Amino acid sequence: MRSSTSSPLRSFMALSTWLLAGALVATPAAQAQTGHLLHAFRGGPSDGSSPEGLIAVDRAGNVYGSTPYGGHGGSGCEGGCGMVFRAVNRNGSFVYNPLYLFHGGNDGAQPLGGVTLGPDGAIYGTTLFGGGSGCNGGCGTVFKLTPPASFCRMALCSWDETVIYRYTGGDGPSGFYSGVIVDHAGNIYGESFFGGSFASGTVYELSPAGGGNYTETTLYSFTGADDGGEPMSDLTIDAAGNLYGTALFGGAHGFGTVFKLVHSAGGYTFQLLYAFTNGADGGMPEGSVVLDSAGNLYGTTAAGGGLFQITPAGVYSVIDRTVVGEQAPISIDSAGNIYGTTYGGGQNDDGSAFEDTFSGGAWTHHVVFSFGGVFGGLPLSDVGFDASGNLYVTSTFGGQGGAQGTLVQVTP
Repeated sequence: MRSSTSSPLRSFMALSTWLLAGALVATPAAQAQTGHLLHAFRGGPSDGSSPEGLIAVDRAGNVYGSTPYGGHGGSGCEGGCGMVFRAVNRNGSFVYNPLYLFHGGNDGAQPLGGVTLGPDGAIYGTTLFGGGSGCNGGCGTVFKLTPPASFCRMALCSWDETVIYRYTGGDGPSGFYSGVIVDHAGNIYGESFFGGSFASGTVYELSPAGGGNYTETTLYSFTGADDGGEPMSDLTIDAAGNLYGTALFGGAHGFGTVFKLVHSAGGYTFQLLYAFTNGADGGMPEGSVVLDSAGNLYGTTAAGGGLFQITPAGVYSVIDRTVVGEQAPISIDSAGNIYGTTYGGGQNDDGSAFEDTFSGGAWTHHVVFSFGGVFGGLPLSDVGFDASGNLYVTSTFGGQGGAQGTLVQVTP
């Protein structure tokens, strides 16, 4: 396991992107929105550090996320094995609560992908390491967190973890850089960076099998050739059960792909939607893709390009070139507005949260929040939002008084 503050691949790409963004991008002026610091992460045995990945917000306005570092310093976890947290909304004031601290053994270690709320109210996520033997302490897990079964007399209680899947060898999925999604039936879907029949990554499903058990099915094994390979993104699912995602490498030009797994009674069929050339279209898509109500697909590239759109007819275009080197997941609201974070740029060149809106036949980029100072910087999270239009983001580094990342609410 590593002592660095992020995965080697993501850390290298993030640093390169930050330097590129500072040199080439003129960031639009920030909009009149206000940041509120909800928590400054301090690391150590009882707190996390360097949060990134998916942020979840429930109907009550409580905010959930994960940090790959901090917490217990279990076997091989220099800097801590990571944790899952919740910020409880109490009439607009937030109380920070560490929900689960990983130990680095069978329970997993280093949750890089963030968390997702399932229809059952449980929290789902992945860890990059841990889970058992092999891979220097385990090749990662998919986990579920639920409130304690018995009454807890403490004001802030830990949740119970269930490991749904752990890699035990063979060609199963391993190397979980991204999070998961959960459908209404409780099936869990995700991508793995390694594993599969060609050791180039997988799309997998974990389906409930009764008694709290799950059955793992590899829906697709990437070959690393024209279909792509080594995916790091989160998946998106549509009403028909089709899955959409990206592969970081591979494709006809070697710079990644966008794909669709078409669902039918017979299973899933792979469909290539786009292969990046690393020209004006960009390349190496690391973040997620999202769908609007018209069936348009949106995503970002970590190398060049920007925020892109693929229409239902298969037409690819870059709709916002100011979003350079985006690596974090993006999100979309019910009105079709797209949100994300940039690792650099903004008013202080410490990163930003942005919104892209469509009006009058054109897309407009808005910087809705600029990191820096007490809010830290260099975000690698997506943007979560509640029913009142408040946004939630994390910074990966910095903050006041030696903080190691922050959780921030942005209000209109």
